[in-house]
Amino acid sequence: MDYLSVLNSARNHKLAPPLAVLRRQQFLIRVLGVRGENIMQESKFEADADNILRAITPVFDPNRHKGQAGKVAVIGGCREYTGAPYFAAISALKIGADLSHVFCTKDAAPVIKSYSPELIVHPVLEESYSVGDRDKDHISRRVVAEVDKWMERFDCLVVGPGLGRDPFLLDCVSEIIKQARQASIPIIIDGDGLFLVTDNLGLVSGYPLAILTPNVNEYKRLVQKVLNCEVNDQDAHGQLLSLAKQIGGVTILRKGMSDLISDGEIVKSVSNYGSPRRCGGQGDILSGSVAVFLSWARQLILANEGNLIISPTNPTMLGCIAGSALLRKAASLAFEDRKRSTLTTDIIECLGRSLEDICPAC
Repeated sequence: MDYLSVLNSARNHKLAPPLAVLRRQQFLIRVLGVRGENIMQESKFEADADNILRAITPVFDPNRHKGQAGKVAVIGGCREYTGAPYFAAISALKIGADLSHVFCTKDAAPVIKSYSPELIVHPVLEESYSVGDRDKDHISRRVVAEVDKWMERFDCLVVGPGLGRDPFLLDCVSEIIKQARQASIPIIIDGDGLFLVTDNLGLVSGYPLAILTPNVNEYKRLVQKVLNCEVNDQDAHGQLLSLAKQIGGVTILRKGMSDLISDGEIVKSVSNYGSPRRCGGQGDILSGSVAVFLSWARQLILANEGNLIISPTNPTMLGCIAGSALLRKAASLAFEDRKRSTLTTDIIECLGRSLEDICPAC
């Protein structure tokens, strides 16, 4: 007997529930139906994250020297924001990168250095308040040159955590992005870096080694700018594919209940459970994590010269999938221990254990 038959029978026997109850029941049926369809759709796109993590995480080798497991640089950190670049840079180390640099303003440097002696901190960025109009060109060239002389040493740049929106600083960072492209250095754009590139898409357009990691609001702004429409959650996969393709084959990691990832060719999702605790800074962990895994994926693909049996084969996609999956697992472990008091630093401390659970070091 179907649902309507049951209702009619109940009415005939004067057992019909109140109208408000009926409406709630019908609403629940519709919601469950839609959710079921969404789950089926998600399963088609779900990435094999654990196997990807195992495939791209390097084994320990006594013959390797310092730096071969990854050298990451974060471009960010100003007077107001010192936590974000630290979170991104220290996360890279906690996962297994050998060296992690932070290029920040002079005001931010002592604070970031005080967080950890493990980070290499460069106080080279400048904000408008400390630069006279006549000195802007000279100082801009000096800032870009200071970063550029280190550029060839890095496997990946993370641009944006704690960057702020100072116009002079953003102009300098635009030039740094251009230098990174010329050197074929992968670039992950997060936080205020997304504010910068959304207004100047030419900085990343057509660069296949660029990754954008927008949250809900940043993604909305990108869609409006590039596709000239609103976010369409009913066709989230198709819209993301179109967006990545329209920007020129960059990889986009759309953060959300399920993280969606596309390079303009395919779409993958990472949906394993994370944490209901939404403390600030988790996006910074993600950007640092993706930087390390992207570096490892590139090394693996180059070493195997196209003979790698793994899908997808694009290193930016692999880096995003691995970084997303590991952060979610670490957030879940941290929440299990700390519940409502979970902080970003707690999640960072769970990164190593999370990776060890999936691919043990020994």
